[in-house]
Amino acid sequence: MAPFRLDGRKALVTGGASGIGESITRVFAAAGARVTICDIDEARAGSLAAEIPGAAVLVCDITDEARVKANFGALDGLDVLVNNAGIGLVGSIEETSLEDFQRLFRVNVEGMFLATKYALPHLVAARGSVINIGSVAGLVAVKKRFAYCATKGAVVAMSRQLAIEYAGRIRVNCICPGTVQTPFVEAYLEKYHKHEKEKVRAELNQRQPVGRLGKPEEIAHMALYLASEEAEFVTGGVLTIDGGWTAA
Repeated sequence: MAPFRLDGRKALVTGGASGIGESITRVFAAAGARVTICDIDEARAGSLAAEIPGAAVLVCDITDEARVKANFGALDGLDVLVNNAGIGLVGSIEETSLEDFQRLFRVNVEGMFLATKYALPHLVAARGSVINIGSVAGLVAVKKRFAYCATKGAVVAMSRQLAIEYAGRIRVNCICPGTVQTPFVEAYLEKYHKHEKEKVRAELNQRQPVGRLGKPEEIAHMALYLASEEAEFVTGGVLTIDGGWTAA
């Protein structure tokens, strides 16, 4: 039997319609999972689902507790939850408004809290798995990322706490990528470095000691391992996939 299969398992990926989430959706489906794409972009999620046999779409704002509770409660079971949805912000503490700080925490931290809280009964019943997408920014300091570092630090801490609280009932792990080539990065370049994209892109590549950005499918395959039977002894892990960034 091929390793890292998810045949017969039900998975839900928040922010599953683009970037790392899209790659996780595709990789999980290829491994046999029935994937629910949870996203606020209905058109993009629907377009992706049309390419993937058996995929379902759940249009849900993960910061809306009533919607998350109703939608997740209505799921027909769940084996794997991937908390991938997240947003970023560039700025030091002096450049960060309270409104923006709170907005990042609503999506990156409260959204993960709500999704996990209301998926938990399904996951416990299935002895399932939670995979949280954190960031190296939750482990080391990154200049001009005050709010983002704060939220990803919270994701790491929440992952560890859940792993211990529910040890033996569910597994919880956190993946901390370095900079990955996604629409998220392209939007950052367009917004902040429109007239020097290639210069800044080269700097982002060099930030990883291996000299390049990560690929979304590389993150997705780490998530696949964590979701699989082969990782049944792995819980409470905070796994970096960052081209050597945090080792340097």
